[in-house]
Amino acid sequence: MEKKRIVVKIGSSSLTNAKGEIDHDKLLDHISALSALKHLGHDVLLVSSGAVAAGFRRLGYPSRPVTLKGKQAAAAVGQSLLIQYYSEFFSMHQITTAQILLTRTDFSKKERYKNAYATFGELLERGILPIINENDTVSVSELTFGDNDMLSALVSGLIHADHLIILTDINGLYDHNPKNPNAKQIRYLSTITEDSLKLAAGSGSKIGTGGMQSKLLASRTAIQSGVKVFIGNGKGTNKLIAILEGLGDGTYIGNNQHAFLPTPKQWISFTEVSGKLYIDNGAAEALLSKGKSLLPAGVYKLEGDFCKGDVVEVYNETHLLGRGEVLYSSDELSLALGKRTNEIISSSIEVIHRDKWVRV
Repeated sequence: MEKKRIVVKIGSSSLTNAKGEIDHDKLLDHISALSALKHLGHDVLLVSSGAVAAGFRRLGYPSRPVTLKGKQAAAAVGQSLLIQYYSEFFSMHQITTAQILLTRTDFSKKERYKNAYATFGELLERGILPIINENDTVSVSELTFGDNDMLSALVSGLIHADHLIILTDINGLYDHNPKNPNAKQIRYLSTITEDSLKLAAGSGSKIGTGGMQSKLLASRTAIQSGVKVFIGNGKGTNKLIAILEGLGDGTYIGNNQHAFLPTPKQWISFTEVSGKLYIDNGAAEALLSKGKSLLPAGVYKLEGDFCKGDVVEVYNETHLLGRGEVLYSSDELSLALGKRTNEIISSSIEVIHRDKWVRV
């Protein structure tokens, strides 16, 4: 099998028992399958939930805490337990692991994004298996990923993965609620539509934070970066190999029409935006059809307070067209609206260079 770069995301419900404690049989099964994949020569990265679920019992909570401080305390205890287990059990397969804790800021700040990319590259080049989780102990609600499904999608895009495998306790997407005996499993989706998201609403685990709708939203992010996705489950040492061979019990998502986005453009696609630009029809045609950069003459309105190097959304009169890294501050651009470039005294000519533009 050709060498692949694969991100595997394991949810809390796939790691713990009914009491919310780490299930060693489940853990060993996952480690065996990940090791088999690694020994075939693939680059393997693991995004693992389970820190809060593993830690809350140790703190005396009868169930998963709902307060921020409770979750963060449970994560602080559970993360060390989880990584200890992974390190010990992977070493039995002669695999060295590395722990990486990420926050939303690592994806929104360009230098941190580039640094994360370089770190992952160095670890993979040296044969290390990175184990990734959100830094729950320090994240605040507005800086979280929401769940590890989205984190796994962003990591997949960042490292240009070939596949994202999301392991869960439900074997993929169904055309009705999977509790309905007449519901049929959906084996393949070429893309994620609003109808797909409606089908997935409401299904989830009592232990984890991300239901099937969360997984489809993450899948949409992944396939936009050129990553193919599998959502489902399995058992045994060869379960991940079977998934790569198209034999997994779940739903395969993606097609060959989505090409990899270069790392700088991925950052533009997924970082927080700082403002909005509104452009005329001529500028829209130049951006969308002719591969041109956006010039000041085409911008007739702006919103927000942004600096040079921030990411802004670009609209025509009614629709979002895309987003790009702006080469003016909002103050500079407000003085240049609608003007030709030879009328402007500025360090840059383009408002958004075509190489720093991503169409939606």
